[in-house]
Amino acid sequence: MNAAELYMLGRKLMRIAETAMPVPPDEAIPTSVRMVLVDVAENGESAISEIVRRTGFPQSHVSASVSRLRDLGAIRTQVDPIDGRRTLVTVAPGMTQQAAGRALPIDDALATSLEGAGPDALAEVNAALELLTQLLIPNVVRHMRSEASA
Repeated sequence: MNAAELYMLGRKLMRIAETAMPVPPDEAIPTSVRMVLVDVAENGESAISEIVRRTGFPQSHVSASVSRLRDLGAIRTQVDPIDGRRTLVTVAPGMTQQAAGRALPIDDALATSLEGAGPDALAEVNAALELLTQLLIPNVVRHMRSEASA
């Protein structure tokens, strides 16, 4: 696998996930706003400037995304107690559990993407995705699954 193939695979996996997690039209969140939420979920409490650095988005986009996500109740913000000029962003408690309740298993979306692959192939792909998840984002998985079971 090379970088281009990995990038295309990542985009394909994102489309499968979006298909498996339908949201009502009035709750639709653009992918670029979702990426801010994902960044905070992966990295924990973060200043706006840190999110800008990690995502590569302009500061104005990150600030607008944080405001929108805060209004939706997905994240919380607070003034940095050490430096009052900075805003700290965290994922709101219960947000992951709420999202997990709406999310559907990926089996149908994955099966559609695999275009006629049998149940054995689907099981192999699911196992490979689970392994990648455990290896690449273990903290996110641990947090999401513990919150969903609570």
